[in-house]
Amino acid sequence: MSRWQGRELDRLRDLLEAGEYEEAKARARALEAAPRRVWGRSPMVVWVAKAFATGAAAAHGRGTEVLAEMETLIAELERAVGAERTLLLAVRGNRVSVLVDQERHTEAEAEAQDILRGAAPLALLTEVWRVELSALANLAAAFCGQDRYEEAEAIARGNLPRAQGNTAAALHRVLVRSLSGQGRHEEALAEAGRLTPLWVRAQSGTLSMATAAALHGLGRRSEAEAAARQALNDCEQFLHPAHPRIQEARTLLARITTTEDPLAS
Repeated sequence: MSRWQGRELDRLRDLLEAGEYEEAKARARALEAAPRRVWGRSPMVVWVAKAFATGAAAAHGRGTEVLAEMETLIAELERAVGAERTLLLAVRGNRVSVLVDQERHTEAEAEAQDILRGAAPLALLTEVWRVELSALANLAAAFCGQDRYEEAEAIARGNLPRAQGNTAAALHRVLVRSLSGQGRHEEALAEAGRLTPLWVRAQSGTLSMATAAALHGLGRRSEAEAAARQALNDCEQFLHPAHPRIQEARTLLARITTTEDPLAS
């Protein structure tokens, strides 16, 4: 890999971590389209660029647009060997996040479990803990989508201490949601306020939505409505208009404002 390639990939990582998804996708597409003489004959640079571009699109909420491209890239990456297979697992992880957004939870569960199985042998060759944690966060979200809240809680509690950034924010939201799903609304509300994870654009609205659900479960309707409105505002401000979470936030707000208080007699 050339020095220029290395700088570009470092820049793409920085942009993704900063939530600059539009710029990350544009730069990744430019790297992908660069003349082959710029980066040599190996297809790996193109694969990495495609992985960044589709990953940025998925984080922004445009996963449906790039799902077919992800699946084509996964098929191409099956040729990779050794430590390079971590890229394959990362792209598959991005695909799982899209499946979760599309509420295809049983498919997401199966794929996340397979990623975890595939990561284990690679731990001897390269660093895979980020891939594993991402897969676990997606698996927990898939469990929540199937009302398997106890399993989701176990994953979140077991892995939050070692998670960072987007994964930590995702696991925290899953933990709050799993507690509410079990009717443990007081615990959910306490957990929502216990941590203030680093703001991550991809998780915009998630904690406010989980908080709103807990407040609604406690019959604190006005507070629940305020939290739901904050979630919707965050989603609309920071996510792509096609992001499924925007509709999820609208649905939650409508449920809170049009139904009776859960504790009302």
